[in-house]
Amino acid sequence: MTNFSKIILGLILLLPAAAAAQDDAVKVPDEVKPFIQKGMIPIACETGDLNADGRKDYVLVISNPVPDGSIGDDAGDDLRPTIVLIRDANNKLSIAAQNDKAAYCKNCGGVFGDPFAGLSVAGTRFTVSNYGGSNDRWADEFTFAYSKRDATWQLVRAEVTTFRATDPNHTTHKHIYTPPKDFGLINFADFDPENYRKQGAK
Repeated sequence: MTNFSKIILGLILLLPAAAAAQDDAVKVPDEVKPFIQKGMIPIACETGDLNADGRKDYVLVISNPVPDGSIGDDAGDDLRPTIVLIRDANNKLSIAAQNDKAAYCKNCGGVFGDPFAGLSVAGTRFTVSNYGGSNDRWADEFTFAYSKRDATWQLVRAEVTTFRATDPNHTTHKHIYTPPKDFGLINFADFDPENYRKQGAK
């Protein structure tokens, strides 16, 4: 088995468990809890210096809790806000940006189930990952980076992968989209995973 096949097999085996784990609320620091809307739960929370000011910030993803086995209108089509929390000079957190579409809804993964596959922070960048499908699998990763000029985060990379679960080594197709070739300036708050290519000011 090639290294590539091992990587894809790892995704197939591990991501369902990761997605299922999103049913359990993620523990967050007390200072972050006021930003979780009533009736919702955190499903991801990562920290970093997101605007390069030397202070600790957070990215938070929240969701309505949806019991397993729910169907129809209860199956989890609700939006999942991804919230960027920035700390000011007085050590107070506030919402600097929010997007309700980057993290897919619980029912958006098809047969696979909950598609939300994780959140990561690296420097002033953060990445939201989603994974789903059945025999035909897909993985979408969207990376946003801080713009000092615009004082917000903007889409800088979209990685879209598709493959057949029965033969990933021969059916995998990966596309990486970056500005300005594939899209223009798209602020995090305005990002729509279904409509970003060829969008945004050049």
